[in-house]
Amino acid sequence: MATAYHHLSDYDAQSVPSASGMRFGIVVADWNDRFTYSMADAAIETLKLHGAAKENIVVKHVPGSFELIFGAKWMVEKGNVDAVIAIGCVVRGDTPHFDYICQGTTQGLAELNLRGDVPVIYGLLTCNTMEQAEARTGGILGNKGTECAVTAIKMVDYKHN
Repeated sequence: MATAYHHLSDYDAQSVPSASGMRFGIVVADWNDRFTYSMADAAIETLKLHGAAKENIVVKHVPGSFELIFGAKWMVEKGNVDAVIAIGCVVRGDTPHFDYICQGTTQGLAELNLRGDVPVIYGLLTCNTMEQAEARTGGILGNKGTECAVTAIKMVDYKHN
């Protein structure tokens, strides 16, 4: 559903299983950190709100969104986690770089989900403007990090049930 019709931080808390005993990895791109750090903070708070222990949330940083693929792969293989949340933000510029980064990152994260046993949650914002990114990282449309955390909890529960 388009974000214009759905606030990213709105969800039925009763529909979210307990995250107690679950381990989560969060890979955060440092590029556009104003947005990605806000998303990571929201994800962490949401995981804790639903019972995840602070020590069961592992956060690692990578330079940019394209590096989320390797970061998530490493976290899946070595992080001893039940799910990985990949958080990045790409804002369209004057060159086709935006298209290559968005497409490559999306394909790489999708490939990890196809071939692996650990769910990798897609938290890559692909925005046309900085204002769109701001609206989705704690602004008028909520915070994508919250949505990613809820998705991670539900996917771990899905895998175990």
